[in-house]
Formats: sequence, structure tokens, C-alpha cells
Amino acid sequence: MDPAALVGILFALGAILTMMILEGGNPLAIFLPAPMILVFGGTFGVAVAGGLLKDAKAIGGTLKKAFLTPPKKMDTTVATIVQLAERARREGLLALEDAVKEVDDEFLRDGLQAAVDGTDPEDLRTMLLDRSDQKSAADKRASKFFSDMGGYAPTVGIIGTVISLVHVLENLSDPGGLGHMIAAAFVATLWGVLSANIFWMPIANRLKRLAEVEAAQMNLVVEGVLAIQSGSNPRLVKQRLASLVPAGELKDEAA
Repeated sequence: MDPAALVGILFALGAILTMMILEGGNPLAIFLPAPMILVFGGTFGVAVAGGLLKDAKAIGGTLKKAFLTPPKKMDTTVATIVQLAERARREGLLALEDAVKEVDDEFLRDGLQAAVDGTDPEDLRTMLLDRSDQKSAADKRASKFFSDMGGYAPTVGIIGTVISLVHVLENLSDPGGLGHMIAAAFVATLWGVLSANIFWMPIANRLKRLAEVEAAQMNLVVEGVLAIQSGSNPRLVKQRLASLVPAGELKDEAA
């Protein structure tokens, strides 16, 4: 897995807790059940209200993808496609029928199978691009859910603070406890801003970045499958695919 999301969030939380300790505060003071329930529960609720129920149901898989799914390596895909192109050039397209089953990439496997089955090149391109577009749309919906949470969380936190301050004003007759109650009131705002900028927005941006990488990967596969189907020279296939890979991501052996 790529640990960037987990490491980054833990590093940010560590910096916040360190600051609190150096300032002489108690980190446990911000872990109050009431404001945390309001901020996290309220933020999730309004995010659900702003979308479809199926978007909320997919949150578990989306979080798993954000933290545990490694970005696909484009150099490995290039090497695989070039090897298949060499075999198809040498033995014919039908010779790939057995090799297709050994391909790990589902999108590449399905594209190759369609090519081996004799699908018209234009129809094949359309089919693969449509599938890529559907994948990009799904990724966009996933990242939008967390972007929405990042937008709602600070406001929900302010709502919690206002509610708590109302309670403070109701207890002005007890000046000795006002300091503690006012401090507790602002914990909701803290969690709203913190959750938005430490959790939800970074997760949304992580999903967007993964979607960009996957879209580029699928575009690479489309070009590679069509090149194999047309019987292009493997050297030309390698050069064409290498031109689609961002600089620095293609190893010498795959370039």
C-alpha cells in the first residue's frame, strides 16, 4: 500500500497534540463526547442528505481505497502490454487467448479478450473509453462525498459552539464554572475545523489523485490494446506507451 494518506494524517495529528502539550494544555481536554458526536454525526448526516443513499453506503469501500489501495504502476502495465504485443506479432492475435487469463489487470484482460474475440477496433475503443468514463464518474462521486463533509464540518462545529454558549448564558449565576463551560463550548468548533482539514479534505484529495492515476492507466491500456489488435510493431508500441507515462514513472526496463 501507499502510506501517504495514513502517514500524513498521523503526522498532522501529532503536530497538533505536540503543540497542545508544549502550550501546557491537556490533549484529553478536547475529547468531549457531546461535541464530537455532533460534529462527526452531523457532518455525515448532511453529507448523506446532499447526495444519494448509495453514495453513503459506499463509504467503507471508499475509505479502504483511500488508505489501503496502492496506485497502479504504469511501468508494469507497459512491460505487460509490450510482451503481449511481441507474442501477438510473432504468433498472431489468437495466440493471446491463453495469455489473457494470466493478466492481473481486469480492464486490460477484458480489453484483450474483446480484441481476441474479433471486436471491431472502433467499437472496442468506444467500449473501453465508455468504461473508463464510468470509472472516472464513480471516483468523482466518491471524492465529492468527502469534499462535502470537509465543507460542512466547520459550520456544524460552529452550530455546536453556539448551542454550548446558549448553555453558558443560562448559567451566568455560576461564575466559577464559566471558564470551563466556555472552553468546552469551543471544542465543537475545533473538531469541525480539525476534521475538515485533517480528515475529510485530505481524503477527498487523495481519492482525486488516485482517480487521476487510474484514468491515465486506463488510457494507457486502451492505446495498448488497440495497438496489439492492429498488429503494431512492439518497438513502436513501447515508444507510444512510454510517451503516455509521466516523466520519472517509467523504469529503464519498461521504457
